[in-house]
Amino acid sequence: MSKRKDLIIKLKDKDPSDYKMLLGFDGFVDEIIHVVDKRQDPENFTRVKTIKEFAKKIERASGLSSNIEFVPINTKLGGNGPIMCNALSKHNPDLTYIGTLGYPNIHSVFVPLTKKAKVYTIEKYGDTQAVEFNDGKLIVGKMNTLTNVNYDHLLDIVGEETLVELLNISDLFATVNWSMLPYMTDIWKNIIKNILPKLEKKEVSPIMFVDLADPEKREPQDIIDALNLLKQFKSYFRVVLGLNKKEAYDVASILGLFTEKEVNDKSLQEVNEALYNYLQIDYVVVHPVERSSVVFKGQYYEEDGPYIAEPKLTTGAGDNFNAGFVTGLLLGLEPNEALLTGMSTSGYYVRNADSPNYDELIQFIDDWTNNKI
Repeated sequence: MSKRKDLIIKLKDKDPSDYKMLLGFDGFVDEIIHVVDKRQDPENFTRVKTIKEFAKKIERASGLSSNIEFVPINTKLGGNGPIMCNALSKHNPDLTYIGTLGYPNIHSVFVPLTKKAKVYTIEKYGDTQAVEFNDGKLIVGKMNTLTNVNYDHLLDIVGEETLVELLNISDLFATVNWSMLPYMTDIWKNIIKNILPKLEKKEVSPIMFVDLADPEKREPQDIIDALNLLKQFKSYFRVVLGLNKKEAYDVASILGLFTEKEVNDKSLQEVNEALYNYLQIDYVVVHPVERSSVVFKGQYYEEDGPYIAEPKLTTGAGDNFNAGFVTGLLLGLEPNEALLTGMSTSGYYVRNADSPNYDELIQFIDDWTNNKI
């Protein structure tokens, strides 16, 4: 509790609007969905609350058939990049977003983002159905348009000179949703080869934040090749890899740090430290639902979070954590304090279905400290 009190004092003396940020390269239109358990009348129903309950419902249909009713709750901007960018925009930094927001015209769900950030739209968006439960979500994505997110097309739309300029002035470069962007590894290779040598070295290295976004469906060698590239960005950036718990344990197994049989018995600290030691980057941060951890300069940090049993919205919670965490790093906070700003940002988001502005973030931490949430 004293950590959070000290954090509030620190935050009140800082200003996150001072920073310049570049994010990319995805973009989805998200349809948030609940699953009907029992319907009382045309307007009212009880929902299936957990993935485990939903799995049992599907299992009962094996060898038979079943009718499962989805209820659309709302449609919103989606994709790891736009959600993270939207969360960061609440602090009024200088933002640029490059992504698949609709081409040649931007989809209406992204229009509010264009009022907060300079936007380059490079392709049609993907479509996502996010089936939400209290204990997680199932993401059903249609992403055939994302095959056009490649280095040559990026330069056609943005231009190499502009890309160099954007990276030169940015305090944060976030490249997220690697799993759904099949040419992301090639984009990274080209940035390392063609862009990094043209960047001016800074006294304080900017942050590069990477989110794999559930790489389970990608081939193990593709995951290994991508992760092995990250240390090459350290010549210019402080490199941060963000993972949720499932991703962290899956990646640890794929990298051969633990056998598939033993990895699930490993503690969060063991997995986080093993990933950090293998990757040789600046930060590896892991965020389970109820807590989060990070390793920096060989030191392990872990903090409990403001857990809520029945969140209003979970799709985008991880992206809000990422936004809050990198904001903490940019503000010069200690790693464990950045964990707290990350979890407070996501904690606010899942309770309000919206990201907090800076004053709301500080108030949330204060309410959390005083047991008001």
